[in-house]
Amino acid sequence: MADQVTTELAQPNLAPIPMECDAPHLKVTGELPRELNGTLYRNGPNPQFDAPGAHWFVGDGMLHAFHLENGRASYRNRWVRTPKWLAEHDAGRALFGGFGRKLPGAPAGTTDDGGVANTNIIFHAGKLLALEEGHLPTEIEPGTLKRTGYCDYNGAIKGPFTAHPKIDPVTGEMVFFGYNAAGPLTPAISFGSVNASGVVTRFDRFEAPYASMVHDFIVTENHLLFPILPITGSMERAMRGKAPYAWEPEKGAYVGLMKRNGSTKDLVWFRAESCYVFHVMNAWEEGNRIIADVMQFEEAPLFTHPDGSKTDPQKSRARYCRWTFDLAGNTDRFTQTYLDDLTGEFPRIDDRRAGQASRHGWYACANPDLPMFGALSGIVHVDGNGKRLGHYLLPAGDTISEPVFVEREPDAAEGDGWLLAAVWRTRENRSDLAVFNAQDVEAGPVALVHLGHRVPDGFHGNWVGAE
Repeated sequence: MADQVTTELAQPNLAPIPMECDAPHLKVTGELPRELNGTLYRNGPNPQFDAPGAHWFVGDGMLHAFHLENGRASYRNRWVRTPKWLAEHDAGRALFGGFGRKLPGAPAGTTDDGGVANTNIIFHAGKLLALEEGHLPTEIEPGTLKRTGYCDYNGAIKGPFTAHPKIDPVTGEMVFFGYNAAGPLTPAISFGSVNASGVVTRFDRFEAPYASMVHDFIVTENHLLFPILPITGSMERAMRGKAPYAWEPEKGAYVGLMKRNGSTKDLVWFRAESCYVFHVMNAWEEGNRIIADVMQFEEAPLFTHPDGSKTDPQKSRARYCRWTFDLAGNTDRFTQTYLDDLTGEFPRIDDRRAGQASRHGWYACANPDLPMFGALSGIVHVDGNGKRLGHYLLPAGDTISEPVFVEREPDAAEGDGWLLAAVWRTRENRSDLAVFNAQDVEAGPVALVHLGHRVPDGFHGNWVGAE
């Protein structure tokens, strides 16, 4: 694991930046759309200190806020001041290794809370929440990016909370889950919902077939689906100093399905060929079928087999794939059909169609003609059947983040709006915020907001419009 992590962090834009800063007046090339009034919040790992054996996934969270208003742009970044970050800041060194484990020699009395709040940031029911799947949501003060504490909805939830909750665009309800719900590396899964007013209306739990890293899940109008895929968790491995999470394809792929208003007693388990999925694009119901579009890996990247051997890099790339579940059939199998062979990740839709059939989707893709296999360096626009509607590639060497969709106005047609993505300019070693017309990505950015430093490769972000 340590060698793998060293290799990861040797990639230039995965390394952390050492500073927090404010840039109130940024240069803009092109013209920022006047409809864009609000803030793009992005989150990602930015370790405060190097830690031996620490996986990239567990670096301290750093928030990046691009504020756009009336054609002008500003920027602010801040570390999320978690208990772990504060303890290490005071100590002047790393106190935690991978996945919340304290390092030998950490002072007595060091917090047990290794949370990093580094994966996503969302806005729901008046709260801005930084998320990572091992801990409760962390509430952030909009604008200042100050951490105000954990959000447990007045004690109504406890334990881990996914970095990928789903917000129902019809009801405003936020549906969530958490793995390791009975403690580290356990097969228990919790789930629940928070209504549009910020009140928890359900919190429940069930046992999965095995302990798994469950990064994302699937929500449709009437159903919840929980993928249990074989990046497995093992306390026995962790106690021996081995990787707590590893790729074990022999465990098989499971997806648990239940009604949103149903009982865990009614959970039905579907099976398929082993695979891994970090991210779901969207899912919806078609009669007696559920369709889910995902970015599927044949073998998991960034993790090894239990014996430390690496997965096959040719199979450790995600491709746009459609899962189909037959609710009326006599089979417990679901089908997996690749819709494109292009390597890609970080799929997004017009969130006003979340959980419903959608006609537009976008994801970051790799350039198949370049030797830097796997680097995300473009955007693909697809229709509701996976057909490419547009494809844009950056200059060689540059990389791009998750493209976030922002509608032109609240009642605009689906897909009518803008895509916002951070772009790393490798030759200049700095970043831009790129703004694309979502319906014409091939034309390239309509505007670029120029930073004087780089934004490290991160995970997810969301747009919060001005009130």
